[in-house]
Amino acid sequence: MNNVTEFILLGLTQNADVQKVLFAVFTVIYFLTVAGNLLIVVTITTSRALGSPMLFFLFLSFIDGCCSSTMALKMIFDLLTEKKTISFGGCMTQLFAKHFFGGVEIILLTVMAYDRYVAICKPLHYTITMNRRVCGLLVAMAWAGGFLHALIQILFIVWLPFCGPHVIDHFICDLFPLLKLSCSDTPIFGLFVAANSGLMCMLIFSILITSYVLILCSLRTHNTEGQKKALSTCASHVTVVVLFFIPCIFVYLRPMITFPIDKAVAVLYTMINLVLNTLIYTLRNAQMKNAIRKLCSRKSVSGDK
Repeated sequence: MNNVTEFILLGLTQNADVQKVLFAVFTVIYFLTVAGNLLIVVTITTSRALGSPMLFFLFLSFIDGCCSSTMALKMIFDLLTEKKTISFGGCMTQLFAKHFFGGVEIILLTVMAYDRYVAICKPLHYTITMNRRVCGLLVAMAWAGGFLHALIQILFIVWLPFCGPHVIDHFICDLFPLLKLSCSDTPIFGLFVAANSGLMCMLIFSILITSYVLILCSLRTHNTEGQKKALSTCASHVTVVVLFFIPCIFVYLRPMITFPIDKAVAVLYTMINLVLNTLIYTLRNAQMKNAIRKLCSRKSVSGDK
């Protein structure tokens, strides 16, 4: 069992002036992300007209909000502190949360691809195939799968012995930075991480892209209006998939080495992607935009009364 009580995080930069600028920028991005996801959650939960795809958007928005709070908040606060530390328990909690919410999002993105496949390629069977009960089961499966993935990661890392100094050259706790501090023989563990996280990301990403290619090929039998609608929906989904999986594959599907660009990639998936997802879920989705307009109009009418 480890006698480690805390780790020291080196953070993004040691330059005090740059830290202040980053604090201002990341704080704005964080509040935009939380506000946008809260708007999506409120819109979906108050609208009765939205179908099953919006149920998946609801949980994706909730997950993005949780991811932002569990990882970005610590980074933002650390930009104002001279000594950036995190307890062993806090580090393990952050690691678990990152892989839990990431695992849930991977499965939900896969479910959304299947939902679009049925809706576009087999529209007559859609209401039967993707009924409320099936959607609920798929969402429950996503949460269970994310929990199992995170549990495997945390059980794998928590028993490793760590050698001093306990300095992590990063702004968050993650697998490879922690493995570099371990006293044990870590190459085999690096292969485990590449297989459990990187290879799985690559496999699922390939399946998702293939499924969207099949969907696009099937559009030849649709009319022009149907093609435009399907293309708009698939384009937003593919954008979210690419933004999520490319950083994941870069970080985990490689030998246990670090690159100078690693921190920038981590900023991409902990901050930038989350706010971009919020914009994609709203601005690129006609159903969502109409539901938000109706929600705002109801609020303005009730306010006038």
